[in-house]
Amino acid sequence: MATEKRLSARRKHTLKGCMLVVAGNLLDAEANVKAKERETFLADKCPPVELPYSRDELLELCQKLHEQIIISEDERYGIEFKLDMVLNEVRDLNIKIVDLRGKFKRPRLKKVRMSADAMLKALLGSKHTVNMDLRANLKQVKKEVKEEDKQLRDVGDWRKNIEDKSDRKKMFDS
Repeated sequence: MATEKRLSARRKHTLKGCMLVVAGNLLDAEANVKAKERETFLADKCPPVELPYSRDELLELCQKLHEQIIISEDERYGIEFKLDMVLNEVRDLNIKIVDLRGKFKRPRLKKVRMSADAMLKALLGSKHTVNMDLRANLKQVKKEVKEEDKQLRDVGDWRKNIEDKSDRKKMFDS
Protein backbone atom coordinates (compact mmCIF):
# COMPACT_ATOMS: atom_id res chain seq x y z
CA MET A 1 0.00 0.00 0.00
CA ALA A 2 1.05 3.61 -0.41
CA THR A 3 2.62 5.48 2.48
CA GLU A 4 0.26 8.40 1.91
CA LYS A 5 -2.67 8.80 4.25
CA ARG A 6 -6.00 8.59 2.50
CA LEU A 7 -8.96 10.71 3.53
CA SER A 8 -12.04 8.89 4.64
CA ALA A 9 -15.30 9.46 2.80
CA ARG A 10 -16.77 11.33 5.78
CA ARG A 11 -13.76 13.65 5.98
CA LYS A 12 -13.92 14.35 2.23
CA HIS A 13 -17.62 15.12 2.52
CA THR A 14 -17.11 17.59 5.38
CA LEU A 15 -14.23 19.30 3.55
CA LYS A 16 -16.35 19.69 0.42
CA GLY A 17 -19.17 21.13 2.50
CA CYS A 18 -16.82 23.66 4.12
CA MET A 19 -15.44 24.65 0.73
CA LEU A 20 -18.95 25.20 -0.63
CA VAL A 21 -19.87 27.39 2.35
CA VAL A 22 -16.72 29.51 1.92
CA ALA A 23 -17.33 29.81 -1.86
CA GLY A 24 -20.94 30.87 -1.21
CA ASN A 25 -19.79 33.55 1.23
CA LEU A 26 -17.24 34.85 -1.29
CA LEU A 27 -19.90 35.01 -4.02
CA ASP A 28 -22.24 36.95 -1.72
CA ALA A 29 -19.47 39.41 -0.82
CA GLU A 30 -18.62 39.88 -4.50
CA ALA A 31 -22.29 40.52 -5.35
CA ASN A 32 -22.50 43.14 -2.57
CA VAL A 33 -19.38 44.91 -3.83
CA LYS A 34 -20.77 44.99 -7.39
CA ALA A 35 -24.08 46.43 -6.12
CA LYS A 36 -22.26 49.18 -4.19
CA GLU A 37 -20.11 50.03 -7.22
CA ARG A 38 -23.25 50.27 -9.36
CA GLU A 39 -24.93 52.59 -6.84
CA THR A 40 -21.90 54.88 -6.65
CA PHE A 41 -21.59 54.97 -10.46
CA LEU A 42 -25.26 55.85 -10.87
CA ALA A 43 -25.02 58.49 -8.12
CA ASP A 44 -22.07 60.13 -9.92
CA LYS A 45 -23.58 59.97 -13.41
CA CYS A 46 -27.24 60.58 -12.50
CA PRO A 47 -27.67 62.98 -9.58
CA PRO A 48 -31.16 63.15 -8.10
CA VAL A 49 -33.45 65.38 -10.13
CA GLU A 50 -35.09 68.36 -8.48
CA LEU A 51 -37.95 69.43 -10.66
CA PRO A 52 -38.32 73.20 -10.84
CA TYR A 53 -41.75 74.80 -10.93
CA SER A 54 -41.21 77.40 -13.60
CA ARG A 55 -41.24 76.73 -17.32
CA ASP A 56 -37.86 78.36 -18.02
CA GLU A 57 -36.11 76.27 -15.40
CA LEU A 58 -37.74 73.11 -16.81
CA LEU A 59 -36.47 74.01 -20.30
CA GLU A 60 -32.97 74.56 -18.89
CA LEU A 61 -33.09 71.18 -17.15
CA CYS A 62 -34.25 69.49 -20.37
CA GLN A 63 -31.35 71.08 -22.31
CA LYS A 64 -28.82 69.86 -19.71
CA LEU A 65 -30.26 66.34 -19.83
CA HIS A 66 -30.21 66.45 -23.62
CA GLU A 67 -26.51 67.43 -23.62
CA GLN A 68 -25.72 64.61 -21.18
CA ILE A 69 -27.59 62.13 -23.39
CA ILE A 70 -25.62 63.27 -26.45
CA ILE A 71 -22.32 62.85 -24.56
CA SER A 72 -23.24 59.36 -23.33
CA GLU A 73 -24.40 58.30 -26.82
CA ASP A 74 -21.10 59.50 -28.30
CA GLU A 75 -19.20 57.45 -25.72
CA ARG A 76 -21.37 54.39 -26.41
CA TYR A 77 -20.88 54.74 -30.17
CA GLY A 78 -17.10 55.04 -29.75
CA ILE A 79 -16.96 51.98 -27.49
CA GLU A 80 -19.09 49.91 -29.90
CA PHE A 81 -16.91 50.95 -32.84
CA LYS A 82 -13.74 49.95 -30.98
CA LEU A 83 -15.35 46.64 -29.99
CA ASP A 84 -16.28 45.88 -33.60
CA MET A 85 -12.73 46.67 -34.74
CA VAL A 86 -11.24 44.39 -32.08
CA LEU A 87 -13.65 41.56 -32.94
CA ASN A 88 -12.81 41.86 -36.65
CA GLU A 89 -9.10 41.82 -35.85
CA VAL A 90 -9.52 38.72 -33.68
CA ARG A 91 -11.47 37.00 -36.48
CA ASP A 92 -8.75 37.86 -39.02
CA LEU A 93 -6.02 36.59 -36.69
CA ASN A 94 -7.90 33.33 -36.17
CA ILE A 95 -8.14 32.90 -39.93
CA LYS A 96 -4.40 33.54 -40.26
CA ILE A 97 -3.67 30.97 -37.54
CA VAL A 98 -5.76 28.35 -39.33
CA ASP A 99 -4.00 29.17 -42.61
CA LEU A 100 -0.56 28.88 -41.01
CA ARG A 101 -1.39 25.55 -39.43
CA GLY A 102 -2.72 24.25 -42.69
CA LYS A 103 -5.52 22.42 -40.92
CA PHE A 104 -9.00 22.69 -42.22
CA LYS A 105 -12.01 20.45 -42.26
CA ARG A 106 -11.93 18.28 -45.30
CA PRO A 107 -15.31 17.64 -46.84
CA ARG A 108 -16.58 14.09 -46.95
CA LEU A 109 -16.21 12.86 -50.48
CA LYS A 110 -18.78 10.69 -52.18
CA LYS A 111 -17.68 7.32 -53.46
CA VAL A 112 -17.68 7.31 -57.24
CA ARG A 113 -17.25 4.23 -59.36
CA MET A 114 -14.94 5.25 -62.13
CA SER A 115 -12.56 3.29 -64.29
CA ALA A 116 -8.92 4.26 -64.55
CA ASP A 117 -9.47 5.45 -68.12
CA ALA A 118 -12.36 7.67 -67.11
CA MET A 119 -10.35 9.06 -64.18
CA LEU A 120 -7.36 9.91 -66.38
CA LYS A 121 -9.69 11.44 -68.95
CA ALA A 122 -11.29 13.60 -66.25
CA LEU A 123 -7.89 14.69 -64.90
CA LEU A 124 -6.03 15.19 -68.17
CA GLY A 125 -8.90 16.15 -70.41
CA SER A 126 -8.59 15.43 -74.14
CA LYS A 127 -4.83 14.81 -73.89
CA HIS A 128 -5.43 11.30 -72.60
CA THR A 129 -5.38 8.84 -75.48
CA VAL A 130 -3.68 5.79 -73.92
CA ASN A 131 -6.02 3.14 -72.61
CA MET A 132 -4.88 1.59 -69.39
CA ASP A 133 -5.76 -2.02 -69.10
CA LEU A 134 -4.79 -2.83 -65.54
CA ARG A 135 -5.40 -6.54 -65.96
CA ALA A 136 -2.87 -6.73 -68.80
CA ASN A 137 -0.12 -5.65 -66.43
CA LEU A 138 -0.80 -8.49 -64.02
CA LYS A 139 1.81 -11.22 -63.80
CA GLN A 140 0.91 -14.49 -65.47
CA VAL A 141 1.44 -17.56 -63.31
CA LYS A 142 1.44 -21.06 -64.74
CA LYS A 143 0.06 -23.72 -62.49
CA GLU A 144 2.21 -26.78 -62.13
CA VAL A 145 0.37 -30.03 -61.72
CA LYS A 146 1.98 -32.33 -59.18
CA GLU A 147 2.01 -36.09 -59.64
CA GLU A 148 0.14 -36.67 -56.37
CA ASP A 149 -2.69 -34.46 -57.51
CA LYS A 150 -2.72 -36.30 -60.83
CA GLN A 151 -3.04 -39.65 -59.09
CA LEU A 152 -5.86 -38.41 -56.91
CA ARG A 153 -7.73 -37.18 -59.96
CA ASP A 154 -7.13 -40.35 -61.93
CA VAL A 155 -8.76 -42.70 -59.45
CA GLY A 156 -10.08 -44.93 -62.18
CA ASP A 157 -13.00 -47.22 -61.76
CA TRP A 158 -14.93 -46.48 -58.59
CA ARG A 159 -15.93 -50.09 -58.08
CA LYS A 160 -12.32 -51.14 -57.91
CA ASN A 161 -11.63 -48.46 -55.32
CA ILE A 162 -14.51 -49.73 -53.16
CA GLU A 163 -13.22 -53.30 -53.37
CA ASP A 164 -9.77 -52.16 -52.19
CA LYS A 165 -11.33 -50.43 -49.19
CA SER A 166 -13.41 -53.43 -48.31
CA ASP A 167 -10.26 -55.60 -48.23
CA ARG A 168 -8.68 -53.15 -45.83
CA LYS A 169 -11.77 -53.31 -43.64
CA LYS A 170 -11.54 -57.10 -43.52
CA MET A 171 -7.94 -56.81 -42.36
CA PHE A 172 -8.95 -54.64 -39.44
CA ASP A 173 -11.87 -56.87 -38.51
CA SER A 174 -9.78 -60.03 -38.28
